[in-house]
Formats: sequence, structure tokens, C-alpha cells
Amino acid sequence: MAAAKKKRAPKKSKKAGASKSRGLEATKLASTSPPAAVTSLAERIDHDGGTVLATYRDPLGGRWQLLASLPIDIVEPTPYQRDLSETHVAKLADAIDKLDRFLDPVVAVPADDGKYWTPNGHHRLGAMRQLGAKTIVALVVPEPEVAHRILALNTEKAHNLRERSLEVARLAQALAAADDASEKSYADVFEESSLITLGLCYMQNGRFSGGAYHPILKRIDLFLSAKLPAALVIREARAAKLLELNEHVNEAVKGLKAKGLESPYLKAFVVARINHLRFVKEKHPDFDDSLEKILGAARRFNVANVKADQVARSGGAPSSEE
Repeated sequence: MAAAKKKRAPKKSKKAGASKSRGLEATKLASTSPPAAVTSLAERIDHDGGTVLATYRDPLGGRWQLLASLPIDIVEPTPYQRDLSETHVAKLADAIDKLDRFLDPVVAVPADDGKYWTPNGHHRLGAMRQLGAKTIVALVVPEPEVAHRILALNTEKAHNLRERSLEVARLAQALAAADDASEKSYADVFEESSLITLGLCYMQNGRFSGGAYHPILKRIDLFLSAKLPAALVIREARAAKLLELNEHVNEAVKGLKAKGLESPYLKAFVVARINHLRFVKEKHPDFDDSLEKILGAARRFNVANVKADQVARSGGAPSSEE
């Protein structure tokens, strides 16, 4: 009788959780006295008409934070957040009203203007205001720089490219007015360099089709070593070039439509035709050289040379106005 085959040990999933060795034990989250900065923040909350419900350390990183009730009138979204979606606010308000409980505290940081800024609770705050609430519960964090982590913290409503870009560009403008550190030093806050440029475009043209140019920018638009104010000037110039490119692309699309070509892929088709980077092996070509070549191709684009079957074969996702 043949020997039984030895069973292989199951492979460990790459997504398997780490061993339970990180952070604090449950009994240690409030086992020591908070530092002076946290005590001072608690006093401020009390002075502002709120109540500290708990003071404790974060279970993962051990940083101190407070669970507090705050008068809703002194809580505001960070000024560089995305615009409020009234539809989403209405849905949240309906869900909270039906449950008759507010179970998802916002994150808040103390601001210099006497308010508390929330980088992740704009829609929940709007829903509670719509319901006529007097108070909102917040996790109040002493470190003001947490207010900059808008992309990492916003999980209540998925961002589209337009919203992400506008938030990052607004944040870049706010930081440039207050800090002269390099743009590159804020890479983890901005998350993606091209979002700053795209956001500046959206500020000037709300119907800008950022999705059509995002793949190009991801290759050529890197974080800058320049200080934030100088970097913003460079990005404004880049945005101006991108807006000019968009005008030429729109004109080409109009020409194709006037020729009788109708397809949701027309903009994507034009951008693909003028994008020489498809044939460039270099990982991150120079921004100015690359965009000038693409702009030149857009200026020279001749709709007379385009045949209907070429558009039909292009396929791909239609460019979105986002």
C-alpha cells in the first residue's frame, strides 16, 4: 500500500493580521495621568461649554485624546475640505433619526479661532445640524496637525477625483500661507503630488475633466523640493498649462462631433492620440518637456485625419466630468 501523501501546511495569507504585540493592553489606556497639554485642552473644552466624557490613550499608538461633548455651534469643518453633499447629509440625517442615536463621533482639533475643526465629520456635522441637535460628540485630539490628514481620515463618503484634488489643493494653499517647509516634506499629507495640480485646475474650472489627464500627471508631476509657497507658484503655472491643454482637447472633441462622430470615448481618444508618453520607457519624464510635447500635439490635432472605425476601436472608459 502506497504511503499516504504528506499534507502540505496551509500557506499563510498575506492579509493575515499581525501577532497581537502592538499597542497597549486594555487596562493601560487610562492608567496614568495625562500630560499638561491634554489637561489644558480639557480645561478649554469645559470653558467652551463642553464636557470631557473620557480622557485616555489611543490603543495603538498610545497618544492621548479626549472623548467630549461639544456645543455644535463651535464645531466647523476644516476650511479646505470638499464641498458638502446635500444628498449624503439627508441620507445620514435620516439614518441617525431612525436609530435615534449618534454613534459615530467626529474627530476634532482645537483651532486658533476658538472653534474646533473636524477633518472627517463634515457630513455627520451637517446631518446633526439638520436634525436640530444642540451637541455633538467628538474625539478631540490635541495635535492640530491632525486636521491636515483629511484624505486619510475621511471614510464617511468615498472621494471622487475632483473632491480629493480640491481638498489637497486647498490644504496646500493653507499650508503655504503658514509654513515654508518643502512640499516634499508633506508628501504623506498630500498623498499624491498630481492632486495639487488637478485641484488648482478644478478651482478655475469646475467642469474640468481631471480623469482624462490624471494618468499623465501621475507619471510626470512629482513632489517638489521647493518650499511650499514657491512650489505653489510652480503648480499654478502647471495648472495653467493643463487648462490650456484641456481647451485644445475640447476643441478637438467638438470637431469630431461636428464631423458626425458620436462616442462617450471621444475625449479619451483624443488624449490617447496626443499622449506620446505611451511610447516612453522612462518612469518619470520631465514635466515641462512632456507637457509641451503633448500641448504641441493637441494644437496640431487634425480631425480630418480621424476615421470612425479608429474611434470605435479605441474603447476604454469615457472621460468623466467628475
